[in-house]
Amino acid sequence: MSSDDTTPVDWATARELAYAAGRAAAGPAEPVALPEADGRTLAEPLRALTDLPAFPTSSIDGWAVRGPRPWRPVGRVLAGGVAPPLTEDGTCVEIATGAMVPAGAEALVRVEASTRDGDGRVSGEPRDGYVPEWRMPGEEAGKDEELLPVGTAVDPAVIGIAATCGYESLNVYRRPRAGLLVFGDELLTGGTPGAGRVRDSLGPQVPAWLRRYGAAVPPEAVDGPVKDTLEAHLGAVRGALAGAELVCTTGGTMHGPVDHLHPALAELGAEYIVNTVAVRPGFPMLLARVPGPDGRPRFLAGLPGNPQSAVIALITLVAPLLAGLHGRPAPTLPLVEAATKVRGRGADTHLALARLDHDGRSATPVGHVGSAMLRGLSNAHGFVVVRPGTEAAPGDLVPFLPLPLVTGERP
Repeated sequence: MSSDDTTPVDWATARELAYAAGRAAAGPAEPVALPEADGRTLAEPLRALTDLPAFPTSSIDGWAVRGPRPWRPVGRVLAGGVAPPLTEDGTCVEIATGAMVPAGAEALVRVEASTRDGDGRVSGEPRDGYVPEWRMPGEEAGKDEELLPVGTAVDPAVIGIAATCGYESLNVYRRPRAGLLVFGDELLTGGTPGAGRVRDSLGPQVPAWLRRYGAAVPPEAVDGPVKDTLEAHLGAVRGALAGAELVCTTGGTMHGPVDHLHPALAELGAEYIVNTVAVRPGFPMLLARVPGPDGRPRFLAGLPGNPQSAVIALITLVAPLLAGLHGRPAPTLPLVEAATKVRGRGADTHLALARLDHDGRSATPVGHVGSAMLRGLSNAHGFVVVRPGTEAAPGDLVPFLPLPLVTGERP
């Protein structure tokens, strides 16, 4: 696609194209030890290596009994131990929660529901008659049963069930490596803005967004401001793509006198996946595929220079691309109720910054939402999505594009 073709792509279509490009380029699987697997994605189904539980397991502290009461204690079994089978009626063993139920046991009696006579014999009543209070083998899963499919995001709960099954490591997709190039001679990297220059706000924040979407971004992969010359742009992009599967750039996505990104991409033989998107704010943005020296493609996402527009471009194109590179399902948008009217933007999709209520069911637009502003973004949970040619009335169900949350945070 030529850089001269600037027909805007529908916002939803652009996200589909970005995801498909990432999914097609997802790297090979690699084994990762369980403690390091958090945040990765299963590259093969997680299957039970044995029945779960693998043996009949007591759910109580008490007695495993056989035959009619009173029962004569003949031993004790604790978690991690194996008791001899109960072979005689009128006998029992003391048992702890999590211990293996001995063969021959007919019921379990809770310790608080039991008594002992002067000879030490045990009496009591099993709860609900003779319903066993133990977990049977295979109650949670049978051997070789699929517990989780390919594409499942690994979190602490997934690590836990894998450990329960007996896994030492998991086969997961590689974590994509990403970098950032900040363009713009007008940018300051320290101090307060003034005298025609503004403070760079994207260099500090974009790597954090990328990490929240699952990319690895080492500090050395962030560079800028890059000088506003074609030679500097070309050298910086070449260097960044040599060490990353995805490079984000900020600014230079138009065709002004100091916008050198499109010529640099042409020099590199890039192919446009998406050149521009019919969305406001967020114009203009792009996603390109660049040939890699190892035969695998690299990706460059051109984010606008205005801060809020840059973040919208990132969650529009980069988030689904990274989901694909991770081998995860395509992102879907939940529906929420619009708390107030949200206007449309004509033929473009409108992404309206909004804050969710305490239960996450309705969204209220926030203020300070200009393309160059970040105050509204810092007070929002995401964006209400208003499709082209429509507007949202109070009470309407509308798609909501969430920002990635801080670990443990809930709106």
